[in-house]
Amino acid sequence: MLRANWKADLDGGWRLGLLAQVPVVDKTTVDPPGSDRESGIGDTTLQAALSHAIDRHWAFGFGARLVAPTAEDSLGSGKWQIMPGFGVRYSFLEIGPDTYFVPVVRYAISFAGDPSRRNISEPQIAPTFNVGLPGHWFVTFYPSNDIRINFGDPISGQTGRLFLPLDMSIGRKVTDSLTISLEAGVPIINDYPVYNFKTELRMVMKF
Repeated sequence: MLRANWKADLDGGWRLGLLAQVPVVDKTTVDPPGSDRESGIGDTTLQAALSHAIDRHWAFGFGARLVAPTAEDSLGSGKWQIMPGFGVRYSFLEIGPDTYFVPVVRYAISFAGDPSRRNISEPQIAPTFNVGLPGHWFVTFYPSNDIRINFGDPISGQTGRLFLPLDMSIGRKVTDSLTISLEAGVPIINDYPVYNFKTELRMVMKF
């Protein structure tokens, strides 16, 4: 995944964050007796968010992300999407500056795009809990908004609305400017199938 972040301090203690990312997707679809594998560029994401610190422990933020259907074939949704979102952060400073809880909820709504592709309407939830460890290591539970509730068109194999995975990552801050992490996720409740197994390797370089 190629990702660029930019942050700026504003008046009154507010902070503006901008994000742009283009995922590189490798997808395997199993359809017995065979399987189909595709790889390429996924849907492009642009995001803007405002955040504000209430005190040393508490902060909140809100914003929206726009997803453009830049992927080929089934590597993307084929739809434009808007995702308004809101989150709250609590930092456990007594444990360490890198231990915090950040529940985030965003709502994905599709519009325009390929009329033959399914309409999207789903809350995407991430009860992110990051634990700082010695040696600049960290473990993060639910680093991605992978808990989904589908209120849009059903998909193949769907038996309900909920997708609830076990999603976590482990990583290390190698230098002040380089952080590497590995995320993995597997379904616990798969009534609304999103994936059977997910892994992401992230390398974040700050400039």
